Amino acid sequence: MPHAPDRQHHNRTLLILGIGALAYSLAQTTVVPALASIQAEFGASTTGITWMVTGYFLAASIATPVMGRLGDMFGKERFLAISLVAFAAGSVVCALSDSLAPMVVGRALQGIGGGVFPLSFGIVRDEFPRNRVATGIAMLGAIAGIGGAIGLPLGGFLAEHAGYEWIFWISAAMGAIATVTTIRFVPESPVRTPGRVDLVGATIMGVGLTGVLIAISRANDWGWGSTTTIGLIAGGLAVLAVFAAYERRHAQPLINMATLSRRAVLMTNLATLLVGFGLFGTFILVPQLAELPKGGEVGLGLSPTEAGLLLAPGGLLMLFVAPVAGRIGERRGSKLPLVVGCLVAIVGLGGLALWHDRALQLIAWSMVLNIGVGFAFAALPNLIVDAVDGHETGEATGVNTIFRNIGGSLGSQVSAAILTASVLASGMPSDAGFRNAFLVGAAGAGVAALIALVLPRHERRGEAPAAEPAPASTR
Repeated sequence: MPHAPDRQHHNRTLLILGIGALAYSLAQTTVVPALASIQAEFGASTTGITWMVTGYFLAASIATPVMGRLGDMFGKERFLAISLVAFAAGSVVCALSDSLAPMVVGRALQGIGGGVFPLSFGIVRDEFPRNRVATGIAMLGAIAGIGGAIGLPLGGFLAEHAGYEWIFWISAAMGAIATVTTIRFVPESPVRTPGRVDLVGATIMGVGLTGVLIAISRANDWGWGSTTTIGLIAGGLAVLAVFAAYERRHAQPLINMATLSRRAVLMTNLATLLVGFGLFGTFILVPQLAELPKGGEVGLGLSPTEAGLLLAPGGLLMLFVAPVAGRIGERRGSKLPLVVGCLVAIVGLGGLALWHDRALQLIAWSMVLNIGVGFAFAALPNLIVDAVDGHETGEATGVNTIFRNIGGSLGSQVSAAILTASVLASGMPSDAGFRNAFLVGAAGAGVAALIALVLPRHERRGEAPAAEPAPASTR
């Protein structure tokens, strides 16, 4: 019997995968504090500058399941490297841009890097010892929240003190490091799903997602009840319904609708949307509240960098919460940490709604919120992985990432709409507006908790045999 080659230790693989995941997660929010500077630099309209965010999420939402599926078919390590190359190249394009158009193109290329999550989840499932899979996936899942939280203060600091270009140069450097180390050290998974690329399905899905995401991102400008907003949402959903029908009849679908419609997968995706709704809404609310001038109903008069730093302790706390959630998942299943996470998030959002007059209050309640979100983000991808076969990991976790993106977009826009509806005669948002926005996020976390409670329990499906890898690194 031939001797199987030694595989590098799983902790080294996790570190390399974490660099790529963190680079992508940081890019979601580091650009937000710099949007005003970029708009002034290029003389762009408010509508135009929103494409810096919208283009990124559109590209990510379309590319993520596609890259996941391609990785399942042709090799996860190979397509992880391709995703990281696209991300690094997009970062360089943004750093060198002298007008808005190439900047938006660069952000779209960065969005292709969203493939790092489903591909990394798949590599962990294929390569890690069985008793370490849940913790590995939990760590990567929590990085989505960690990067988002620390990205705001980092982006604010760089925009104020170094220039917005450095936001993209740092992204490019992290993307390049992640690419090289992935090619050099991450082992190629032997698990493959033969098939053909469903280009027609990918196109239909892209059209549908574009309609929905553009409508959500522009709803506050157009009005949530406007013909344009409703028309784009309805049209996008109709196209996605066509996509679902097409995929059900396709012999080699981009996304297996039978898998997606499983009760455990569908309910986990809905919970992911709601958790993303609460977290990303807070990313908008806390800095805005802190930056409002003192003297009104609410506001601390902090600089953008100081306001962003209020979220940093909670974001870093997720780094310690994730392995705890992973260990619980390994022993008791990932349903328990999701329920606990949602309940703790409700407490954090409720505390922010009632007590937000001082910086320490915002820091403390944001930390409570992020403990809950850390548990939830660590559990959610594990629940997906538990519910699908090994060869479906990439496409299933890719779709889960779409739900997180949509939840984040909805959370940001709904929070902004609530504040806009509560503006005082002075033109400043009211205290009641912030309270109501936080409470809406808490309600979303409450619904996610109810969904989590009724999730079916699953044993991990379709595992490939995995032994403890040797510490030596060989390719």
